Amino acid sequence: MAEEVVEEKKKLVIKELEDLPGVGDVSAEKLRKAGYDIEKIAASSPHELDEIADIGVETAKRTIAAARDSLEMGYESADKILERRKEIGRITTGSKELDALIGGGVETMSITECYGKFSSGKSQVGFQLALNVQKPVAQGGLDGNTLFVDTESTFRPERIAQLAESAGMDPDAALKRIFVAKAINSDHQMVLVDKAEEMVKEKNIRLIVIDSMTAHFRADYIGRGALSDRQQKLNKHVHALQKLADKHNIAIYITNQVMDNPGIMFGDPTTPIGGHVLAHAATYRIYLRKGKEEKRIARLVDSPNMPEGECVFKVTPKGVTD
Repeated sequence: MAEEVVEEKKKLVIKELEDLPGVGDVSAEKLRKAGYDIEKIAASSPHELDEIADIGVETAKRTIAAARDSLEMGYESADKILERRKEIGRITTGSKELDALIGGGVETMSITECYGKFSSGKSQVGFQLALNVQKPVAQGGLDGNTLFVDTESTFRPERIAQLAESAGMDPDAALKRIFVAKAINSDHQMVLVDKAEEMVKEKNIRLIVIDSMTAHFRADYIGRGALSDRQQKLNKHVHALQKLADKHNIAIYITNQVMDNPGIMFGDPTTPIGGHVLAHAATYRIYLRKGKEEKRIARLVDSPNMPEGECVFKVTPKGVTD
């Protein structure tokens, strides 16, 4: 009984970072600057925490344990998870066929990945989602704004304005609700996501678009010797995105580059970059191919709750349509 009282006290006491064992004023300031709160510390690794706060690995273990004790981080019944999933929102892609393929649109608390060759429509879907998320829920939006991380210099405000006009929306107002950052390398890309939390809270962000996820990682880590480092960094990056999605109920849309796999003798050799790390991280994985003229073919490759399938949609001057 006495132990339960002590445990309850422990949960009440840890309200600020300074209340955690091993975290002084200086360490707390470093952690806050890096965007860490008690919840994020509880989900961190000792080495990660030591790197940021410089408190030593053993102290970091005690700090993480205390943060976990102060939060409810155990099992919960599936009915509670189902109740929480009722809060999930969906953003229409503009095509009813494509929406149906992924269960009604791009969902929050998930990572949706589109991969394909150049001009397959990956960026166009991203532009359309950045506009559609602004619409009311009744029209397939979330009444929210977008963070757009541009890694390949493909973001075009003119295209957003064109899509807004076609949808009967004010182009200037639409552009003001999309916040764009240009990532100069893979480390900068990771920092932009790590520091996104404040923007998410302040600017009513309901969608994060990264176009493309792998371009910088592919350029910064060349050769087999660098593959392990690249995959570790990529893994950390996608986990940071998933944490944001879960914590703030936002949708994540990422595009991915492809390569031709010489080991595939028959069939389509097109293989997405990022290996198993990205394959496991994406909740919905869609392969886009260019058809005749404005047509695009989308194939759902992986999803936890939707069957594999294909659909055809169009990318026109007016946007993504059936």
